[in-house]
Amino acid sequence: MSLPELACVRPGPQPGHVYLVGAGPGDPELLTLRGARLVAGAEVVIYDNLVSPLIVDLAPAAAERIYVGKKAADHTLPQEEINALLIRHARAGRRVVRLKGGDPFIFGRGGEEMEALMTAGLTVEVVPGVTAAAGIAAYAGIPLTHRDHAQSVVFATGFLKDGALELDWPMLARPHQTLVIYMGISRLSEICARLIEHGLPASTPAGVIERGTTPQQRVAVATLGSLAAEVARAGIRPPALTVVGGVVGLYPRLAWFQPDAGAPSAYPPHAGCTAVHRGVTDV
Repeated sequence: MSLPELACVRPGPQPGHVYLVGAGPGDPELLTLRGARLVAGAEVVIYDNLVSPLIVDLAPAAAERIYVGKKAADHTLPQEEINALLIRHARAGRRVVRLKGGDPFIFGRGGEEMEALMTAGLTVEVVPGVTAAAGIAAYAGIPLTHRDHAQSVVFATGFLKDGALELDWPMLARPHQTLVIYMGISRLSEICARLIEHGLPASTPAGVIERGTTPQQRVAVATLGSLAAEVARAGIRPPALTVVGGVVGLYPRLAWFQPDAGAPSAYPPHAGCTAVHRGVTDV
């Protein structure tokens, strides 16, 4: 089966429907075929801060593009207004794609948006995306599981809606697991201290990846006890993902991605990619 044929297995976007599409962690080539096809057929694209411009540009020239921001503690539109925007365009009979960084259902508030849409009686489809934990760790050469280091993985958020950092620390500090923390860099010192307080050795390998999977990717690796100081020294800033556990110790040997710090924030088109993109979108 060819790429265009594979992209035609299911129907394209339908009028009056809303598609919650995971755009992946940054590299536009990590968008799924289903996601690319839906964007290419959209009449309205509502997108978040971390979605690659190259993904948004898959939409037809006539499509309405609406930026709604969505960074931790810095929302261009409140969530309630985003919900209302989705409902209004769908009720107008338009093909609506809601592009969300990573995966819609992993710290993306996709569940809240879907609840609002279904309560309004609208048809919704969820298109999973490569979540930041999986994509960014892979580009950093950090396997989330490894039979010698980690038999389980836990995802947690460092940004709670009430500003509190009341997590299940004993569970997060269990040995032989990998802990991935989304949106935690602003509270990194406190997070590291709480993990050590609840039993993780200060010598545990830990790392922070800034703008993972993009040409601006930077990685700071240290021990749990010294991570906050190393991140400050390196000038690592959000958006960034924190990984804690023995698997981080593999980074020096497994790092494979060679980002170009001087490259633009969006990937430039590669030679030979035009036909592939045409095969996915023009169907």
